[in-house]
Amino acid sequence: MTKHAVATFGQFELDRQRFELRRAGSPVHIEPRVFDLLAYLIDHRDRVVGKQELLGAVWGDRFVTESALTTRLKAARRAVDDDGARQEVIKTVHGRGYQFVAPVSVTCEPGAPVAAAEPARSATQEIRYCSSDDGVRIAYASLGTGPPLVKAANWLTHLDLERHSLVWGHWLDALSRRHRLIRYDERGCGLSDWDVGAFTFTEWVEDLALVVDACGLDRFPLLGLSQGGAVAIAYAAAHPERVSRLVLVGAYSRGRMVRARTPEEKDEATLDIDLARVAWRRADDSFFEVFASQFVPGASLAQRAAFNQLLRATTSSENGGRFLGQFADVNVSELLPRVRCPTLVVQSRGDHRVPLSQGRELASTIPDSRLVLLDSPNHLLIHDEPAWSVFLTELESFLDADATP
Repeated sequence: MTKHAVATFGQFELDRQRFELRRAGSPVHIEPRVFDLLAYLIDHRDRVVGKQELLGAVWGDRFVTESALTTRLKAARRAVDDDGARQEVIKTVHGRGYQFVAPVSVTCEPGAPVAAAEPARSATQEIRYCSSDDGVRIAYASLGTGPPLVKAANWLTHLDLERHSLVWGHWLDALSRRHRLIRYDERGCGLSDWDVGAFTFTEWVEDLALVVDACGLDRFPLLGLSQGGAVAIAYAAAHPERVSRLVLVGAYSRGRMVRARTPEEKDEATLDIDLARVAWRRADDSFFEVFASQFVPGASLAQRAAFNQLLRATTSSENGGRFLGQFADVNVSELLPRVRCPTLVVQSRGDHRVPLSQGRELASTIPDSRLVLLDSPNHLLIHDEPAWSVFLTELESFLDADATP
């Protein structure tokens, strides 16, 4: 269900835009957690949702007991005229979880776009390891079949957890639909080694080269998101014979500290790094919410909770601040004219994390590049926004040209 959609079942309507449950047109009072619980079960009504998944989606990483979930489930059933005996709306699958079983129709309010249904994630992935010269184990994964598409690592990933994440799953499904998607966890996070000495931009570029070589790839299109874009640019400039096409999404050539021109901008860059250190040390959602509000401001509560949960699970308290400190000092601006392959630059107009000026700089300085602007506030595109389908259309058209004889 899209964020602006209304789900109808029996006499009831769940209106995501107004955060309202209605019975025969009249509002039914329910607390926010109960609303989120109903919305999540409706969104995933095609399957049984496990208890831990529900706890993560509704409460994020805030510790609550299963009794809290049981209490909200009872309240949700009461609100929609169901109970544990009948289970005509919410069914308990013992030992597995819960499933929304009442027939549902989803419509949009006038003028609201209908987003494509969230794709099924049935493909399996293969995870392997390679070791860098300094002994760091880098985890990489292959997903899907077809010509290769390599994705440079970005902040923050986890090859296993992101597969079914509400904020990453649709990316992986789309990118692996017609390609063999190769991606990896950068050193310091995910399934790669966390306890590492070297933690610099140079090592990130070398790790990308390491993964490409481990996969036996000669020539391939390369995708870089956020700071992964700078890594992809550096690799493409150094290896023009191997990169056939370059896709940069929400990317930048100069980090926050490098592009800061005023004392206020420098203070903001420093605060960003300090906030990361505190967020991971405290493991408090109120700190992670600052990053969620910048990366996915247009996301639903469940999507924001999934984003926060992934941040907490992907790296250590020490590495959280180290990452952002390195990102702030990134500067590949001098390498832009050395990129020799066709390049697609994609930038959200309302990106709260990377300013539009960075997308313009990339497109105006990289030869044979094209800028596509998206109507989105999100740094990381979510599956139920119109900009997502626009991006996929542009991406597929750009990559298809690489396969044209």
